[in-house]
Amino acid sequence: MSRNTAARRLALSLLAACILGACQGSSQESAGNAPASPTPPAGAPPAASRAAALPDFSGLVDNVGPAVVNVVSSRREAAGSPGVSGPAPDDPLFEFFRRFIPDLPRPGSPEQQILGLGSGFIISPDGLVLTNAHVVADARSVTVRLADGKREFPGKVLGVDLPSDVALVKIEATGLPVARLGNSHSIKPGQWVVAIGSPFGFTNTITAGIVSAINRELPDESILPFIQTDVAVNPGNSGGPLIDMSGSVVGINSMIYSGTGGYMGLSFAIPIEVAMDVAKQLQAKGKVTRGRIGVVIQPVTEELAQAFRLKSTTGVVISAVEPGSPADRAGLKSGDVVLEYNGKPLADPMDLPRQVASTQPGSPARLAIWRDGARKELTVKVGETPAEKVTESPKTPSPAPANQFGMVLSEVPPALRKRLGIDYGLLVEALKGAAADSPLRPGDVIIAVNQTRFTSLAEFNRILNKLGKNDAVAFLVRRGTATLYVTVKLSGDGE
Repeated sequence: MSRNTAARRLALSLLAACILGACQGSSQESAGNAPASPTPPAGAPPAASRAAALPDFSGLVDNVGPAVVNVVSSRREAAGSPGVSGPAPDDPLFEFFRRFIPDLPRPGSPEQQILGLGSGFIISPDGLVLTNAHVVADARSVTVRLADGKREFPGKVLGVDLPSDVALVKIEATGLPVARLGNSHSIKPGQWVVAIGSPFGFTNTITAGIVSAINRELPDESILPFIQTDVAVNPGNSGGPLIDMSGSVVGINSMIYSGTGGYMGLSFAIPIEVAMDVAKQLQAKGKVTRGRIGVVIQPVTEELAQAFRLKSTTGVVISAVEPGSPADRAGLKSGDVVLEYNGKPLADPMDLPRQVASTQPGSPARLAIWRDGARKELTVKVGETPAEKVTESPKTPSPAPANQFGMVLSEVPPALRKRLGIDYGLLVEALKGAAADSPLRPGDVIIAVNQTRFTSLAEFNRILNKLGKNDAVAFLVRRGTATLYVTVKLSGDGE
């Protein structure tokens, strides 16, 4: 080996040693000078404890999942008839659902099968299943599939209650797993809850979220205090259980608010106590009876409290009493403020219809009311809720001149008063000046001023003239089919 070759090898060896040494030295320096792991805030639990505090829902699936069922309802209609749920033959999801329901007719069939796909849960070992009314209502057949994926049974609908959206179904089986029922009053906003159901036919799907609100009132729903959650609920989840972290059912998932038909973060469940009360009545007699007293109510606002000389806004104002109703027979009047029902204060305006609805028809109910600046008590014999009635809206009579407050009023003819169920009323034909900015509307029929009735236009004007300028006055008005109080601040600027 030549001297030059040996020299080159020695140089390469030294270079390699230097590189390795530098790398090791750099690595050691980095290790020695590396910043420490972030220190958790004072009082924070260790990392292991924080991980352990995160919710684990696997136990809920094991404990409650076996009691959750898939409910498939069907009815046959002429091809082209609109369906309320499930895919029609021309639906893009049609072929998908054929995998679960082999006898689904193909497009072009003279008859199409409209499907209702939902969920439910078993509440007794002998086959009582709780689900939503909209899942099985008007069904020609109902099939209940158990969570084990091996067994399915024809279901018999024992009863459907549309106002509460609760239905009770019976399957012929014994020794079934049963969901443990809890107490919806124990849950609070912010707590974790879980839904188990069959969204889009995917059985035993679990989704989780938190309670967003309790006692939530929805439009056109006066008897249900919904539980609002952000749990993902989709078509097919309806009727499935809402479960707390102890594994108890606290509600039935019923509906979502959505602009697309899919989940958007707003889900609503029926409290389990309400559902079970309905289920017991459906099992016993196949229907649900609810109490009624025959009044129309509205909340007590600050303005109404001032007009009625109330110290608080607790209670509800009776804006109309149905002639011949239990309330009418008991002596209740429009303008009365109901403060208590059977000794319970009405903290929320919806407390009254819910408590009345839950009262057995024929039972007496004690009402504490506020009338003419004093507290009184009346007893009402609660009646039974009948079918809803539709009242004809008033028509506009001939015009009349405006009064000093800018209201153009005319008397309602006797025949129309009879149809509206009122003794006397003034139709608002137009509003001028400051009155045009008031909550009154043309077409309103004014029935009373505060809690005082009148029998002529002249008497109505005399009542107003006795009130001071800029006083808040509560007009009882008939607006379409509704009767309500409208608060107006009087002004002499009529033009």
